[in-house]
Amino acid sequence: MPRKPIDITVPDLSGRRAVVTGASDGIGLGLTTRLAAAGAEVLLPVRNPRKGEAALTTIRQTTPHANVSLRELDLSSLASVTALGKTLQEEGRPIHILVNNAGVMTPPDRQTTADGFELQFGTNHLGHFALVAHLLPLLRAGHARVTSQVSVAANQRAINWDDLNWERSYDGMKAYSQSKIAFGLFGLELDRRSRANGWGITSNLSHPGVAPTNLLAARPEIGRAKDTLGVRMIRALSARGILAGTVHTAQLPALYAATSPDAERGGFYGPRGPGHMGGPPGEQKLYSRLRGTEETRRIWQVSEELTKVAFPDI
Repeated sequence: MPRKPIDITVPDLSGRRAVVTGASDGIGLGLTTRLAAAGAEVLLPVRNPRKGEAALTTIRQTTPHANVSLRELDLSSLASVTALGKTLQEEGRPIHILVNNAGVMTPPDRQTTADGFELQFGTNHLGHFALVAHLLPLLRAGHARVTSQVSVAANQRAINWDDLNWERSYDGMKAYSQSKIAFGLFGLELDRRSRANGWGITSNLSHPGVAPTNLLAARPEIGRAKDTLGVRMIRALSARGILAGTVHTAQLPALYAATSPDAERGGFYGPRGPGHMGGPPGEQKLYSRLRGTEETRRIWQVSEELTKVAFPDI
């Protein structure tokens, strides 16, 4: 039985500049396409220029006059993050929307970033943390909305405070959950600090539910030679319209959180279907692991120390 189409209305974004990480495929490509179609100028910071060019071609096939362009970014390298921040500051254009969407999930063996951090913690959380710090003047100038993409995994497990880089006992799924919990805590603390300091930006969270994206697909660059059993099951459920969402529905919570006038600062948005796995987007109850004030401030301090970047003091 065909699914009833699910979609949202995106407001006119003419004159706004948006940055979407992880925009060369999957959810990020869908987000970028929708933002560009609504009139935004969209920057795609990418690690792989070939994939980036292919993404631009795809976007322009549906939106011929899209204002989209590439920039260089490897979130697993703090030097690359710093370089992008410098590039955009030299361009001097305010940023109105930032969607922190890029991520890596469950390498079968422990890997590290260019700076020696466990790959998921370093890429999913620390890379984005540093990026926001470097872009803060531009975000303030644009009174930006920052949307950070977490995961249903942020409702599981915990931060491994005694071994943040999983050097003693690597577990890919536990490390992934930690990265998304830390990232969610950061997104909430970013909004609190903006209020306290008058930065003029708003920050909220989204999650895509469960959908057949490429996170669990074959990724030779992280040591995964073939699709996981998990992604094969998700594809089968999605194709049959059972619980899981689609790549299209998975992009809607972040799109809503980043653009809707009804999306609230400090809010949390995800699919409203059974188990919050698929369906139309809506506000969600904040995961228990994202509610701790002490952990929120602790992860912020640790992240400043590890990345050697600092936000203005409260």
